[in-house]
Amino acid sequence: MAKFEATTGRYVYLDVQGTEYRVYFEESGHGIPLVCQHTAGSDGKQWRHFLTDPDITATYRVIVPDLPYHGKSLPPESVEWWAREYRLTKSFFIDFHLALKRALGLDNPVFIGSSMGGHLAPDLALAHPDEYRAVIGLEASLRSGIGTEEEIRAGWRYFRHPRVNGGERAGAAMYCLNGPQSPERYKHEVAWTYSQGAPGVFAGDLNYYSIEHDLRDTAHLIDTRRCPVYILNGEYDPGTGIQEGEELVAAIKGATFIPMHGLGHFPMTEDFPTMKRFLMPVLQEIANGR
Repeated sequence: MAKFEATTGRYVYLDVQGTEYRVYFEESGHGIPLVCQHTAGSDGKQWRHFLTDPDITATYRVIVPDLPYHGKSLPPESVEWWAREYRLTKSFFIDFHLALKRALGLDNPVFIGSSMGGHLAPDLALAHPDEYRAVIGLEASLRSGIGTEEEIRAGWRYFRHPRVNGGERAGAAMYCLNGPQSPERYKHEVAWTYSQGAPGVFAGDLNYYSIEHDLRDTAHLIDTRRCPVYILNGEYDPGTGIQEGEELVAAIKGATFIPMHGLGHFPMTEDFPTMKRFLMPVLQEIANGR
């Protein structure tokens, strides 16, 4: 007899900043909507363990979109995307999730994201505190870029090279960001998903990740009474580790920080059982309506 998962996938059409996008998403479970945002240069496959975990799907409707230009969400038909440089902006990122929320009729959802998705969690709490029940940022910080904007953009040349972006070197680079104790099969899964990225997309995502996300002067304005904020960072993440998570939460009154010992930059993929031990109390607290 064939073995099937309960996960279903389909497309939704979203109007974001005047352009229509055909967006692929998968979902599973029932209850409180839990929208999961993937990392820069990857796609929703990173969240497959969330979609199949009965402890999560018994209480949460897990929703995993592929951001436009990622995974199964193709570039829009109405623009000559091949003639322009792809760059993810903070305004587009936020507007995309608000459009997804409206299109799917999500009532008071929870947002969870990792890396660039982790950065988006506090950005959403700051810009739209009444749209989400709570936000959870994995591998988040006040700011990730090092140096001036010009210096950061110059460093992207590496990620735009065709032998790096969408190839083995991108996967190898991301493999090195996993925790050393994480199972090999899942560390290689992280690398595999990165080897499938389209040219220029990883580097374009870094525009938001390294430049436009910057909460150094505004984190204190986040009102956690309106939108609770949870930050969980991995011990072995070289860029957004425990220290960076502590600095972010120290700037947000009422935010909660949970260090994830033993994990790296891709906790939901590289070692889901370990990550789950840190996350489940958070999901239970949110469901209980703290």
